[in-house]
Amino acid sequence: MNDPRERTPLTTVPMWVGGKPQPASSTRAGEVTNPATGRVARKVSFCNAADIDAAVRSAQRAFPAWRDTPPLRRARVMQKFLLLLQANQKELAGLVTEEHGKTLPDAMGSVQRGIEVVEFACGIPHLLKGEHSENVGSGVDCHTVRQPVGVCAGITPFNFPVMVPLWMFPVAIACGNAFVLKPSEKVPSASMRMAELAKEAGLPDGVLNVVHGDKEAVDAILNHPGVNAVSFVGSTPIAKYIYETCAKNAKRVQALGGAKNHAVVLPDADLEFAADALMGAAYGSAGERCMAISAVVAVGEAAEPLVKLLKKKAEAIMVGPGEKEGVDMGPLVTRQHRDKVAGYIDHGVKEGAKLVVDGRNCKVPGHEGGFFLGTSLFDHVTPEMKIYQDEIFGPVLVVLRAKTLEDAIALVNRNPYANGTAIFTESGGAARRFENEIQVGMVGVNVPIPVPVAFYSFGGWKSSLFGDLHLHGAEGVKFYTRTKAITSRWPHQDTPAPGLNMPTLG
Repeated sequence: MNDPRERTPLTTVPMWVGGKPQPASSTRAGEVTNPATGRVARKVSFCNAADIDAAVRSAQRAFPAWRDTPPLRRARVMQKFLLLLQANQKELAGLVTEEHGKTLPDAMGSVQRGIEVVEFACGIPHLLKGEHSENVGSGVDCHTVRQPVGVCAGITPFNFPVMVPLWMFPVAIACGNAFVLKPSEKVPSASMRMAELAKEAGLPDGVLNVVHGDKEAVDAILNHPGVNAVSFVGSTPIAKYIYETCAKNAKRVQALGGAKNHAVVLPDADLEFAADALMGAAYGSAGERCMAISAVVAVGEAAEPLVKLLKKKAEAIMVGPGEKEGVDMGPLVTRQHRDKVAGYIDHGVKEGAKLVVDGRNCKVPGHEGGFFLGTSLFDHVTPEMKIYQDEIFGPVLVVLRAKTLEDAIALVNRNPYANGTAIFTESGGAARRFENEIQVGMVGVNVPIPVPVAFYSFGGWKSSLFGDLHLHGAEGVKFYTRTKAITSRWPHQDTPAPGLNMPTLG
C-alpha cells in the first residue's frame, strides 16, 4: 500500500478539486522522472487558466462555511490530519525520494519538519486571540479580531515536496481560509497524497485544492481575482516577479527567493565538529536546499586545516540512489540541472579557483542513467567569481578566506542574498558580535542550518525575501489573517447623540 501506483492506478497525476481527483481540461502534460534511474515514473497534467479557475471557484464556494467554523473545530481537523501524517510519514518520504532523489532518511527528516508546523497549527484557537482594552474613552471599549483573508494560494519548489507545502496550507486553513496549492511539476505526487489525508481527516471538500503546471498555471493564479493571498518559495528572479505581479493585482504576498548561505569558521572553533557539520549543510540533499551552506569563510589560521578536513570528509561521502541504505547523497533532480551544476564546476576552474575535490566524474554502478554528481570543493575563491556570486543549488562548496572576523562579517553583508548564515566558534563574544552585526534573516551559532522550529518564523532578508512577513510561526498567522479593530459604546437613553465634529474619546 506504500506504492501510490498500487493505490491509485493512474499514469497521469490529476488535479485535486472539490475533494476528489479531477482530470485537467488542458492536454498539456509533463514528465515526472526518478532521478536515480533517469526513467519516467509518471506524467502530470499541466493546468491552464480554466483549470485554475475551477480550483479557485471550488475554494470560494467552500470558504464561507469553513470561515464560520469555530477555530476549535478547525483545530480538531488539524489534529486528525497530524495523526494521519505521522502514520503515513514513511510513505510520503518514499514519494519524495522517488521523485526528488534525496535519501530516505533525509526525506523522513524533511517530512517531520513539515509535520511540526501542523502541530503548531493545532493551537490556532489561542493563536487567533485578539486584544481588548476597556474604557479607552468614557464608556467606550476597543478590541481587535483576526479574520481569514479568503482564498490563498501556495506555489512551492521541487526540493521539499512535503515540508514547504506544510509550511503554508495548514496554517492558512487553520486560520479559516481556503487554499489552492501548486506544487512543483517535478514532484507532484506527495501533495496529492496530503490532499487525500486532509479529506480523510475531515477537511470539507474544496477547502484544499491541488493544481499542477508551469508558468501558465502560475500566471493564472497570480492574475485570478478570486485569489487574495499568495505564498511562494523558489528562486529570486521568480520571487521578485511573483511579488511585483501580486502587488499590481492588490494581493497579499510573501515570496521567498534564493540564497548564498555563508558559514564563518574562526580559528578557535572545533574544526572537526565544524567540518562534520558543513558536510551535511553543504552536501545534504545534494545541495538542493535554500538553506544549504554553499560558501565557507575561513578566518585566519583556520583556513589550511579546515580545507584539509573538508577534502577528506567530502571524498568519503557515499553517492547513490536515495532508497539504498548507507547512501549519504542522492542524485540531482533532473538531467538538465545536473549538467548546469557541472557547468559551474567547469567555470570555477576557468576562473582560477583551486578545485580540491572534483565530483564531475561520479559513476554509480547499476544507475548509469541517473542524474548523479559527486561532491565538489573549491578553495581560494574570491567574491568576483561566478561560483561565489550565483546560487549553484548543487553539491558544490566554495571556501573564501578572510583575515579577521570583521572582514568576514563585511564579506557576508555585501552579498545580495541574506537567507541563512552560521558561525563556528567557542567565543561567546565573537558569536554575539556576529549575530548582532550580520544582516541575515536566520543565524546559527555552531548550528550550520538554522531553520527555526515551527513556532518561530522562517524567512530571509534582502534579495532572499520579497514581502514583509515570513512563513509559519506567528508571522504565518499574521499573513493568513487580517486584523479588524472594533470600537464600541452602549449608550443609555440620556447619552447625547454624536455631532458633526470629529469624534473624540475623552
